[in-house]
Amino acid sequence: MTEKRDYYEVLGVSKNSSDGDIRKAFRSLARKFHPDKNPNDSEAEKKFKEVQEAYAILSNPEERRKYDTFGHSGHGSSPFGPGGFQGVNISLDDLFGGGFDGIFNQFFGSSRRRSSKGDDLIYRHTVPFQVAMDGSEEEIEIQALRNCIECDGSGSNSPDKVKICPACDGRGRVERLERLGPFTQRAVSDCPSCEGRGKIIPDPCNSCGGQGMSQQSKKVKFTVPPGISSGVRLRMRGHGGASRSENGAPGDLYIEIEMHRHPWFERDSSDLLMGLPVGFSDLALGSKIELSHIDGKPLVVNISAGSQPGDTIEIKGRGLPIQGSSRRGSVMVVLKLDIPKKLSRDQKKTISSISDILGSNLDNVEERIREEASRRRG
Repeated sequence: MTEKRDYYEVLGVSKNSSDGDIRKAFRSLARKFHPDKNPNDSEAEKKFKEVQEAYAILSNPEERRKYDTFGHSGHGSSPFGPGGFQGVNISLDDLFGGGFDGIFNQFFGSSRRRSSKGDDLIYRHTVPFQVAMDGSEEEIEIQALRNCIECDGSGSNSPDKVKICPACDGRGRVERLERLGPFTQRAVSDCPSCEGRGKIIPDPCNSCGGQGMSQQSKKVKFTVPPGISSGVRLRMRGHGGASRSENGAPGDLYIEIEMHRHPWFERDSSDLLMGLPVGFSDLALGSKIELSHIDGKPLVVNISAGSQPGDTIEIKGRGLPIQGSSRRGSVMVVLKLDIPKKLSRDQKKTISSISDILGSNLDNVEERIREEASRRRG
C-alpha cells in the first residue's frame, strides 16, 4: 500500500502557512492538474485528487488541528468515509474565474447548480507572412455542435409526444446527500432516467438520435491584427459548441494562427532579420542597395566603405508593427561576403594585381586576430 504524502508537502506550503497561503497554493495546483487541462493523463488526475484531499483537511481548522497533532493516523479510518476521498467536481470556471466560493459550496453543501458550458473548440488557420505587417480579415469553416435542424432541437420526430422527465422534474440533474468527513454535501449528477436531457423522448429524431443536437458546419469571420505571431490564439466567445444544458452558454472558439515563412526574412518579435550577400567591392568601397519590402516601400541599405563580413546594419522603423503601439520594429541586415566559386582567367589576373597592391591578409595575422577580437568585444 502506497504511503500517503504529507498534506503540507502536497500543497508545497509550510506547517506555519496561513489559511490564505494554503488557499492560494491549492488554486495554483488545482489549475495545473485539473482534468480539463490534462485530458487522458492519469498521473495528473491522481495528483489533482491528492491536492483536493490535502486542501479538504488543511482548509478546515478542526481537521487541520487533528492532522497537525496525529498526522494521517489521527483519523483512524479515512475522514471521508469508507470509500475514501473521491474528489469533488471543480470546474476550470471555478479556478480561473471569480467562482472560488463555488469550490466551498461543493465541499460544504450548496445546492446551487451551474449550467454547464458547451465545448471549447480549437482550429488552426494559416495566413501569409504579409498579414504580420498589414493584418487581415479572415474566414474559416468549422464543425460545431448545434441544435439539430431536422427536429429543431426537440430531439424527437414527434415533438408533441415529448414529456418532462418525472424523475428530475425536467431539470436534467438529480441531487443526493453524501458524507464528507464531519460534513454533508449535496452531490449533483445527470439524471439517469433522461440522461441529463430533462425530457423523455419516446420517438427519437432519426438525424440526431434524440440528442437534439448535431455537428454542423458554420463559417466564422474574424480579424487578424497587425504584428501577430505564429502560435497566437484568437478567442471567439460563444462560437464553440452548444451547451447540452437548457440554459448553458456555448463554448468558445480558439483560432491558432500559423504563418507562412517569408522568402528571406526571419522574425525576432517585431524585428525582421535578413542576410545580404555582397561583393568585396561593396564592402571595401561602400554601396547603396535598394530592395522591395513588405510595407510596399523600397528598403534602402547603405553599406559604409570598409564594412566587414558579418556587420549588421539596423534600419529602424521598417520592421513589423509592435502590438499595442503605433511604432514598428527594425530591419536588421547582416552583410555576407559573396565570393564567386569560379573565376575567369581575366578575373583571377585582376584580383592578383589588387592583392599585390593591398598586400596579403596573412601578413601580421596574429595582430589582425587580436584586432578582430577587440572589435567584436567592443
